[in-house]
Amino acid sequence: MPSFAPHPARDLVLGEVHARPFHPLKTPRVFLRYGFQVDDTAAEADRDWFSGHCRAAGLAGPEPASRHHMVEIGDTVLRRERHGEFVTYTWDGPMDPVSAPDVPPAGHPFGTSFRAPGPLLVAMRCDVLPAGSEGYETRFSGFDQTSLSVAEAGNGEATIATDFRQDRDGLTRILVGARGQSEVQAGALVQRLLELETYRSFAMLGLAEAHRQSGSVAGIERKLLALTERMRQSEGLDANRGLLSELTRLAADLEAGAAASAYRFGASRAYYQIVRQRLEAIGESPREGHFTLAQFLSRRLAPAMRTCETLEERQANLSRKLARAATLLRTRVDVELQEQARGQLEAMNRRARLQLRLQQTVEGLSVAAISYYVVGLFGYLAKGAKKGPLGVFLPSAETLTGLAVPAALAIVFLTVRRIRRHHDDGHGEG
Repeated sequence: MPSFAPHPARDLVLGEVHARPFHPLKTPRVFLRYGFQVDDTAAEADRDWFSGHCRAAGLAGPEPASRHHMVEIGDTVLRRERHGEFVTYTWDGPMDPVSAPDVPPAGHPFGTSFRAPGPLLVAMRCDVLPAGSEGYETRFSGFDQTSLSVAEAGNGEATIATDFRQDRDGLTRILVGARGQSEVQAGALVQRLLELETYRSFAMLGLAEAHRQSGSVAGIERKLLALTERMRQSEGLDANRGLLSELTRLAADLEAGAAASAYRFGASRAYYQIVRQRLEAIGESPREGHFTLAQFLSRRLAPAMRTCETLEERQANLSRKLARAATLLRTRVDVELQEQARGQLEAMNRRARLQLRLQQTVEGLSVAAISYYVVGLFGYLAKGAKKGPLGVFLPSAETLTGLAVPAALAIVFLTVRRIRRHHDDGHGEG
């Protein structure tokens, strides 16, 4: 076959299908899982540490782009999985069915030499034994009966029991009693139970974020109510501008909180959906006198998810209210600014009219002044002409000067008017 350049994500796309295979298991067996919240930097540091841990045991470590890696040490298996925001370590090995339920299994790697990559959130133990055996009954009786959930998986081929409480080591214990399941079916069931507890725990982080944000949202709601009351009574541009500034700060605070919680709420919805899918895949049926896992979780997990949804709706509604209030205030500020602008334009018009009148007055005075000087010059010419050879034929200088006055006024007036029109035409074209 020809060799083509692969897509950068091809290995990830193809490998994801087989990322979490079901491993056949033989009873009795014990599983330990720990889940740690990490960011990209912590996840890379943890991968480097796990690679060194594997090499120290003479085993191959994970590839740089690998998100899942499994190593077998004797009859035990250790798996590391990188998820979006957390890393899980899962160990399984044989167990002593007659040992006490709270005794740590022998050979587990989570001792002092284990390096936690981040804050711990998931810690669980799953014991798989034949149903009805002595070890199974001992572990079953050790659960808290007030919160015990028991269900039959499949067609009664396994019994699942847990009280979702933590033992003295901080582990949530789940007990599986096998009845004729195949090794593959038992492995698939345990894998789903491990994922159920993991995603249930991370889904509840949304409730913690909702509690953190609820106080801030309630405070913004109270401040918005007070601002709207002040808006009803405020008058003047400065007062409305001050209210608009306060409203903008409230909107910024709300959007900052909503942006900070958007990822957490979205992740919780996704995790909750995975929990529901795992419960459907288990296919549990009730046992008389006990809650099933789905019934127990629906009473605890579903209200938490509704709390997150309610807070998101409050944030969205509050954002719309803030936007409407801001729009109203901006409209009032714009109207007041337009009123101020109209008053300034009217004042400018009055000043322009006064300037026009003053200009017309100056023009009239200038016509009279120029005409006076022109007539004066003409008087000097008339006196000189009267004394000349043709003076006997001319009227007196006073008569000539008097006759020149109307002509001078007319000529000067027309000249000034023409100059003004020329200037007006040039200003209009500019």
